[in-house]
Amino acid sequence: MNTDPHRGQSIVCHGPDPGAARLVIVAVHGRGASAADILSLAAALQLDDVAFVAPEAAGHSWYPYAFVAPMADNQPHLDSALALLDRIVCDIRTRVAPEQVGLMGFSQGACLSLEYAARHASRYAAVVGFSGGLIGPPGTPRDYAGSLDGTPVFLGCSDVDPHIPLARVHETANVLRSLGGAVDERIYQGMGHLVDADEIAAARALLGPAAR
Repeated sequence: MNTDPHRGQSIVCHGPDPGAARLVIVAVHGRGASAADILSLAAALQLDDVAFVAPEAAGHSWYPYAFVAPMADNQPHLDSALALLDRIVCDIRTRVAPEQVGLMGFSQGACLSLEYAARHASRYAAVVGFSGGLIGPPGTPRDYAGSLDGTPVFLGCSDVDPHIPLARVHETANVLRSLGGAVDERIYQGMGHLVDADEIAAARALLGPAAR
């Protein structure tokens, strides 16, 4: 068995060179999607001075089962995906200030980004989760260490998302607030599993120069 299936996967970039960008956002795609898909969402933000760095999952999926499945069921893929994000974030932070680095994801990519931010709590430029929540079954301990130190966090999700239980979105918001995140949680009535214009506008405001 390959114990690190996401190691060596391709990484695609959008925008300026990360070393010269105002911010660098690690953008994480959803299940069945690709780096190009999440970068099309990044392009919709119209932030020309922000670099987006998008890894691509092996087999286009970061882990095989639902994000609320037992942690062990999603191994070794989950640990491999989190380790890949850590290598990317640590590499970028050798070129720019730590607080210039952020995370953004949709669906499975949002779950992975949020879980990474909680496990590696520190000051980020921002954490943006479109239709996602912290990983693990109900009752998973959330005794994360560290502090988000005022990091702006956006959580957007439908109240009837077929993949993301509303209770998990609320739990995620509360956990990230307890870690010191400045959380903007927005629940959209009847939206489904997608990213709408209000979410794009909110993320753009969060990452724009006026927000710094």
